[in-house]
Amino acid sequence: AEDKVPSTGAHDPYMHVFLDAGNGNVLAFFELPTQPDMDRDRNTPQWVQHIAFRVGSMDELMATKAHLEGMGLDVLGPTHHGIFKSIYFFDPNGHRIELAADIGTPEQMAQLKDVAQPMIEEWSATKKAPRHAAWLHEKIADES
Repeated sequence: AEDKVPSTGAHDPYMHVFLDAGNGNVLAFFELPTQPDMDRDRNTPQWVQHIAFRVGSMDELMATKAHLEGMGLDVLGPTHHGIFKSIYFFDPNGHRIELAADIGTPEQMAQLKDVAQPMIEEWSATKKAPRHAAWLHEKIADES
């Protein structure tokens, strides 16, 4: 916590909080009590801007969903993505958070890795959704 911004010297009291995100990653958040409430980028669809975290299992995902709902948060999901299932919610500052539990097989992951580069190349050239991994969404439809 400081009263002045180290890089600019401007007076702007803040608390800088660092959270261990696992695997050597750190998330950093600021609380700025003298600034207006934070908001999201209105030029980007609400579902796009989010931070995703992996949880250990579907049981953990569902227990977390129940816990969040018990705290009064609106939680979307679980949403089936073929190789993982996710829940989504907004933190108190309006950041969208995704929690995801892996359900994919090693074979599915290998298939996706094999088509990743061709998909990126096709997308870059056409800006249309490549069909290299359409099997994943067809699998979801079959399970529904």
